[in-house]
Amino acid sequence: MSQVDVETSIGYALKRTTAALRAAMDEQLRILDLTVSQYSSLELLARYPGISNADLARGVFVSRQATHQLLAGLKRLELVETDGTGRDQRLRLTPTGAKKLAVASNAVANVEETMLTGLTPQQRESLRQALQACVTALA
Repeated sequence: MSQVDVETSIGYALKRTTAALRAAMDEQLRILDLTVSQYSSLELLARYPGISNADLARGVFVSRQATHQLLAGLKRLELVETDGTGRDQRLRLTPTGAKKLAVASNAVANVEETMLTGLTPQQRESLRQALQACVTALA
């Protein structure tokens, strides 16, 4: 039976990176009273106004059931509003949500910049391309 060598495994390195990135994002977003999933939702809603619940769930990598709870919190904070009902329901940011997103995006960009500090612009692009190739291979 073969085993993965955690010292040289790309998958393990990705998992460690993801965990470290998530922890750093959590720390910065907590100051803004947001979770990573809430922040991700706001980013998607800014990019795709009128997105459906199902599309939001796919984009944030949560179940549709979890999206309902996520949206309830965002609505309670008056960051998101909805039009329609059921499958015809469409989501968009409120002006308050857009302002909160601007601050949160800056915080997350700072976390990413910290993560990539040791990489040259060419290494950053190579990393991005390599990660995209991994996604494509697994899709």
